Amino acid sequence: MSQAKNVLHQPFEFEFRQLSIFPKRTYQHNYFLLIYIVEGTGIQYLNNHRFNYRKGNLFLITPQDTYSFDISNASQFFFLSFNSSYIKERRETDWGQQMDFILHNASHRPGCILKNRIDKPLIASLVESIMQEDNNRQLYHSKITEQIVNTIILVVARNIALKLPKNIKETTGEPVLDILHYIQENIFNPENLKIDVIGAHLGISHAYLGKYFKKQTGETLKQYIINYKLRMVETRLLHSDMRINEIVYELNFTDESHLNRLFRKYKGINPSEFRKIQLQNITKS
Repeated sequence: MSQAKNVLHQPFEFEFRQLSIFPKRTYQHNYFLLIYIVEGTGIQYLNNHRFNYRKGNLFLITPQDTYSFDISNASQFFFLSFNSSYIKERRETDWGQQMDFILHNASHRPGCILKNRIDKPLIASLVESIMQEDNNRQLYHSKITEQIVNTIILVVARNIALKLPKNIKETTGEPVLDILHYIQENIFNPENLKIDVIGAHLGISHAYLGKYFKKQTGETLKQYIINYKLRMVETRLLHSDMRINEIVYELNFTDESHLNRLFRKYKGINPSEFRKIQLQNITKS
């Protein structure tokens, strides 16, 4: 498929589109894009992975991600685009602190971004409110729309932050955020995740690095890396058709036995059982 790369000219833009066929292109942007499924079903392709989408799913496309859609049933999409300057303008406020970091760390987290159950009806309501404001265009509709957009982005950030180490807050020091960013950028390269390599890259002695990370996050570096990789395994089990051996290869586990042992140790069941149970629960819901 051909690739379309677009430029965003405003701090944020939104659009509702009713489609039966999604243009057969692979898209890539230099800005953030939220895609909410108002109605319909089909398949989303993101960075060579595929995910079944349905009503109520919200996807975050980060800069340089590639994506496309195959529509099974006629779908209504809500597209909300915003660039880094939109976040930077608010960086000095409580709303903006660490927002840029959190959003960029959505990378390697494909599938529906909404992990917090109570946020699903909230996002549905916010999207509906934007639609109503756009249709009615009453006094102050632009300012009200901007506030709703702020809220949507903040809810997305909350859902990403739920998966960050438990003690991470908006006021956490920059060095630990740099460590997290480095780990998530290098998660596919185990050699770069050795404590001495991380320390050398960030200019921190490896003896101090481990203690500092544990104090700031409540987890050891090893625990964080394992938990992060296992969350990536969960995402692939739930939102892709990848086989276990493909996940093993992509995430650099020694072999299937290694992944099975680690997954069972932390989750209580092996990956195949986890996928079966979770998909059964989704079917029932």
